[in-house]
Amino acid sequence: MSARGVLLKCDMNSSFDQPDPAIMSMSPRSPAILLNDFFSPEVAAAMIMIRHDSRTLLQVLEDQKLMEAMKQSRLALEGRASFAPLALDDADELGTAKEGEEDYKRRTIQGNESPAGHAGAGGGGGGGGVGPAGVLSGALSLSQEDIVGVLPNEISAPYEVPQFPIEQIEKKLQLQRQLNAKVMEQDRHSIAPEVHPDEQLPFDEHDFVAHFQRVSISGEDTSGVPLDDLERASTLLVKALELREKYMRNSHQAFPQTTARFLKSTHSSTITHQERKSIADHPVNPPQSTQSPWVVEIPEDLNYSIRPVHGVFEVFPTAESTEPLPYQYTRLPDFVQDMQMMCSMIADGPLKSFCYRRLSYLYSKFQLHVLLNELRELASQKAVPHRDFYNIRKVDTHIHAASCMNQKHLLRFIKKTLKNSADEVVTVTKGTPMTLAQVFQSMNLTTYDLTVDMLDVHADRNTFHRFDKFNAKYNPIGESRLREVFLKTDNYLNGKYFANIIKEVASDFEESKYQNAELRLSIYGKSPDEWYKLAKWAIDGNVYSDNIRWLIQIPRLYDIFKTNQLMSSFQQILDNVFKPLFEATNNPSKHPEIHTFLQYVIGFDSVDDESKPENPLFDGDVTPPADWTDVENPPYAYYIYYMYANMTVLNHFRAARGMNTFVLRPHCGEAGPVQHLVCGYLMAENISHGLLLRKVPVLQYLYYLAQIGIAMSPLSNNSLFLNYDRNPFPEYLARGLVVSLSTDDPLQFHYTKEPLMEEYSIAAQVWKLSSCDMCELARNSVLMSGFPHKMKQHWLGPNYTREGVAGNDITRTNVPDIRVAFRYESLLDELANIFKVNNEQKMQYASQQ
Repeated sequence: MSARGVLLKCDMNSSFDQPDPAIMSMSPRSPAILLNDFFSPEVAAAMIMIRHDSRTLLQVLEDQKLMEAMKQSRLALEGRASFAPLALDDADELGTAKEGEEDYKRRTIQGNESPAGHAGAGGGGGGGGVGPAGVLSGALSLSQEDIVGVLPNEISAPYEVPQFPIEQIEKKLQLQRQLNAKVMEQDRHSIAPEVHPDEQLPFDEHDFVAHFQRVSISGEDTSGVPLDDLERASTLLVKALELREKYMRNSHQAFPQTTARFLKSTHSSTITHQERKSIADHPVNPPQSTQSPWVVEIPEDLNYSIRPVHGVFEVFPTAESTEPLPYQYTRLPDFVQDMQMMCSMIADGPLKSFCYRRLSYLYSKFQLHVLLNELRELASQKAVPHRDFYNIRKVDTHIHAASCMNQKHLLRFIKKTLKNSADEVVTVTKGTPMTLAQVFQSMNLTTYDLTVDMLDVHADRNTFHRFDKFNAKYNPIGESRLREVFLKTDNYLNGKYFANIIKEVASDFEESKYQNAELRLSIYGKSPDEWYKLAKWAIDGNVYSDNIRWLIQIPRLYDIFKTNQLMSSFQQILDNVFKPLFEATNNPSKHPEIHTFLQYVIGFDSVDDESKPENPLFDGDVTPPADWTDVENPPYAYYIYYMYANMTVLNHFRAARGMNTFVLRPHCGEAGPVQHLVCGYLMAENISHGLLLRKVPVLQYLYYLAQIGIAMSPLSNNSLFLNYDRNPFPEYLARGLVVSLSTDDPLQFHYTKEPLMEEYSIAAQVWKLSSCDMCELARNSVLMSGFPHKMKQHWLGPNYTREGVAGNDITRTNVPDIRVAFRYESLLDELANIFKVNNEQKMQYASQQ
């Protein structure tokens, strides 16, 4: 088939994933390769470049004498005739075509018709004299409706004076639409092996390149700062990234592969990369387990000795041993030194300027990307069957179990329980057992009296910057007794009602199918048996769902416990929180409930009011936990360090036994000193809130380079610390920080049955988020969540651990490869910008030695 035949055989409305059989029968190759099969390299290149310079194609086509064939096709369309492409050396047929063209122009001028209107009117002998020559395998035949669809009125303004003949303008736009659509289809199937089974190409993951409009800066110096400042900034930033990588590696927490490659680190990863699979081969929904979730294998006991050393538990082979097992963790003096270095770094003037410029550049770069590629991203999403924002996986990465239901749900549950279990003893007051009916009688209330307003659990304008009032909202009707009865795991009924309402919330998640949550349960550290009671509550109440995982939140309440004489030193909190975990890891058969429950615990959270006054910095000779007997509450960094250090040793111990490990994901940066964010940067895999990053450009840039997950809750912040319109969430998203939306406390902040969708919908309305933005946030939430790796492989694809486009499966995530490629390439650019200068400095220093 000739090149003209291929060009004219293409129907302008056809989909490129269904090319003409007559063409595809000649070559098993993809439509993208057909250009090179039938056109000279110059023409093929011009057709690929049409989206950049449409005139280039016209000029090349004229050079190849193809414009005559295009004019003849136009005449054939006007006459609604079926024809085959002309041989250019047929003089008679060319003459007939020219007569038809003159007749067409005359009728167009006389009738003052637009091309589409004329085509719709029908008639004419414009194509009547065209005869067949160079017959293809099938004739091109377009109906009147097809012509109207191909040539819409919207092509140009009604009174626009064209600079080219009308045929050239229309054909140019048709070809442009055709090639753009082709490129988008190529994007969609760029790395799907099932699209072109005949092509077995040895692609590396870095060979996958999405086709979209890129913004790049040329020139030797693209940083916009003096060379001295750039060298200094790169040295400091690389040092900070090396620190983070060390802390994550020691504690068995995640560190991004891309940044690790630049650091040339050996960050161990037990996850093996897999190739993409179709949904038919690897379903979106994980297989349902038929056995009880509480039936788990119990390893043999080791009977090691567990003892605290300077506030950190260590594992000794025997009770007489003085040398612990070599489970490495960062010692307190090293942490203090690293903390002080990071604090001086965030105050460094040239570094602040550099980071602020880079963040501003990233924000502007994203705006340009949206301007140039928004329609392409939308087209990629439209091309995916079945998948949309509603049926992609979303994880509520920050939500507290005691407030995971909305206020109407809690009201209904209280009324239903009061109606069905009025005579059940629920509490003991001053030694006297009280039934549920008696509790409400003592408050002079009946089920009819109860309303949402009377519950008074919703945050309002009075809670702004008043964390004490916010905490009081956890008490329904202002009664701590009702909180104890309905929202506690440790009460007279052993948390029976709380288990029931959690299971109702879990049922709602299962019904929605695509929503999941990581609920926070509290361990206060008041007594050694808290873990046992919590595990027994979950197992006896069968509080389990595939849509739910647990985080353990540890409130920073030592000062209150000390004031009430519940403990003598800070070491007691650490004993009560961590020793049961070490014992359950050491001898699982002696603590089967805790061992079983820990299979579904993913990490630790640290909670309380961050705005409390404190001294955010301390030095190496700070009082150790066993000697901290003062009433004063230790600072935030003190809590986080001892949580991190104990968790690190525990993770080493559990990993050596083949058990699941934990991560640290504290509340951080909601209020208070910015030094909290330094703690989060060094020791936490992810953080919640992160509002104060907007004030610290150095840390914000480091959170971007290290791709640290941030679970943000704008509705919660709006009621407590920061008005919604001032929330930095849209800036974080634009710059490429790994952010997700979460609800925090639906009981206090949300109104609907699906609080997570409420959070997404309000953010989309206020900040005008696109469908691509929403799907990117949902994908981020799954990536930063603690759900099992195998489950994520079903939700995101078996290949999700790969970098860049190779790790994205749009048929599951609904995130276009264009967006993923943009994020990945932007991160590579920033890292390359820093490490290039740093490596040059190292080479220069080495040459001088």
